[in-house]
Amino acid sequence: MPTVQIPRPAGTEYAPFHAAYVQGVPEGDILAFLERQGRETGGLLRGISETHSRHRYAPGKWSVKEVVGHVIDAERVFSYRALRFGRNDPTPLPGFDEKVYAPAGGFGARTLASLLDELEAVRRATILLFEGFPPEAWSRAGVASENPVSVRGLAYIIAGHERHHRSVIAERYLA
Repeated sequence: MPTVQIPRPAGTEYAPFHAAYVQGVPEGDILAFLERQGRETGGLLRGISETHSRHRYAPGKWSVKEVVGHVIDAERVFSYRALRFGRNDPTPLPGFDEKVYAPAGGFGARTLASLLDELEAVRRATILLFEGFPPEAWSRAGVASENPVSVRGLAYIIAGHERHHRSVIAERYLA
């Protein structure tokens, strides 16, 4: 883990539609939180049967597997943005449409175990990326989805996004 303290991002360091994600992350070391969160989410999801992983809590909603696939895709996109901005690349980056990505991902045809292995690998890669950033990279920013966002903002968005979807799974799929 880096020796630098990574402050919580200011409200100007991410788009307003990401505010709930950022605000949902507890105070403290964001990298330690990402590591702990990955273990906790994996533990929760590994307790779901393959049959239940195909469950949809309502017509037109994603299955558990599709939610996991979406979290994987989003973390990859957010961490790629962090890489670009952390390396001081000012190129504006486009948004992504999860409603297009999810069906194209073919997550329903995969086993839940394979998706969870991928989720863990993506989280580990994200943490290693963040651990490798020099202190000055954390405050670097760029434009993604037509909104300014900092590297530290992206770290909090990743954590808050997963937290949101884990809560949805616990409340709507496992209740």
